[in-house]
Amino acid sequence: MQLRSTLLTKVLFVAFVNLLLLGAAFFILIKLEFRLDFESFLISPAHDRILAAGRLLALQLAESDPAGWDQLIERYAEANRVELRLTNARGVTLGGARAPLPSGVMERFLARHEPLIERRPRRHSHDDYELTFLGTTSNPSRQWVAVPAPIGHSRSGQFESQTWIILASSGQDDLFYVDTKPWIAVGCLVIVVSFACWLPFVRGLNRAISRMTGATAQIAEGRFGTELPGTRHDELGELSASIQRMASRLDRLVNGQKRFLRDAAHELRSPLARMQVALGLLDQSAAPEQRSVLADLREDVENMGALVDDVLSFSKATRNAGAPELADVPLAELVARVVERDGAAASITACVDPKLVVRANRESLFRAVSNVVRNAVRYAGSAGPIEVSARAHGDFVTLSVCDQGPGVPETDLEAILEPFYRLESARERSTGGVGLGLAIVKSCIEACQGSVTCRNRKPTGLEVQMRLPAVLDHPPA
Repeated sequence: MQLRSTLLTKVLFVAFVNLLLLGAAFFILIKLEFRLDFESFLISPAHDRILAAGRLLALQLAESDPAGWDQLIERYAEANRVELRLTNARGVTLGGARAPLPSGVMERFLARHEPLIERRPRRHSHDDYELTFLGTTSNPSRQWVAVPAPIGHSRSGQFESQTWIILASSGQDDLFYVDTKPWIAVGCLVIVVSFACWLPFVRGLNRAISRMTGATAQIAEGRFGTELPGTRHDELGELSASIQRMASRLDRLVNGQKRFLRDAAHELRSPLARMQVALGLLDQSAAPEQRSVLADLREDVENMGALVDDVLSFSKATRNAGAPELADVPLAELVARVVERDGAAASITACVDPKLVVRANRESLFRAVSNVVRNAVRYAGSAGPIEVSARAHGDFVTLSVCDQGPGVPETDLEAILEPFYRLESARERSTGGVGLGLAIVKSCIEACQGSVTCRNRKPTGLEVQMRLPAVLDHPPA
């Protein structure tokens, strides 16, 4: 099953992706411009606390005997709930925790802090007193930070100019604690403001497009009186006005075509009737060798008369399609009448529950079912029995007429319901008809607030389904 995505969903998704891209660009800017890692940026609010704690410890270590550094560092670590160690720029531990540093932390520390050994003290720059984020480790989860602690002591005549305090924390202590609420609040505020700016605009577009989609769907069904509100003054408003003008012009053209067909059919009935009378008189006085010519002429006149009758029936069906009078129609009784009238030339099997009742116009429904049955008899009556059945589906009843003929090409299944459409294989003179039978069926069923569909059967045959509103007071057995 293919998921359907609306325009609103697509635009909101693009807006959300846009926010993500802006966030990614923000963090890339932090990385490149301020040369901060993402984790370092996250703990930057705790920067001053960590640096102050490291300097305080460095001052206490400078005033204490190196033999007591381990105890001092241990007490300080317990008070701040962190792991502490004092190391030099080579990574050699001078006091505190003795466990080896994780390899990744050690590699990063050595890469950032080259050993600096001088014979005399040097003046420290501002960078010497900035903390360095060394990364995170798992099992257990730790954040590692190096804080400069220039204590200075002499060994073998050389002066160790750089010492560092390395802190490891789970991030839950007061020293490393980062309050994420402001970040969450700012993120939520950005999302809310973005949606508040985009949602009304997108909903307005979606509403206008939905109205035009619904209007064009109604116009495609032949309801040209559809009105579109002209409240917009942009390109969508111009498109809406163009659709309205197109609907009005189509209404005039289609109504003019129907009026022409109706008037032409009415005007042709009288001349055709006079021609049939004249042919009858000529047949009485014609010589034997002329009677075959008159027979062919009489057949042509009868075909023209049938064409005129079909045109008038179609005109009447479309003219009454607006608001016909609907009533409760017992389906089994109506189908029995149709089979009795039109089923003499073929074998027809009717299986309709007597309790099925539909809401329809009796005359229009009778004409529709009669046309479908007559069409099946004409094109597939010799191929096998024709089946007429009905079944209920919730609030609707589907009346089906199935034959065992050759069926219809799949590309023509919808087109055969249009007026004057005939298959190439059905254009011989012997078949009769001008392609109005199923068009009349469609107009009549739609006038009864129903719908018509056609489908091919397997292995052969055509099934015409007429879907009509059910009367629920008469449920099927």
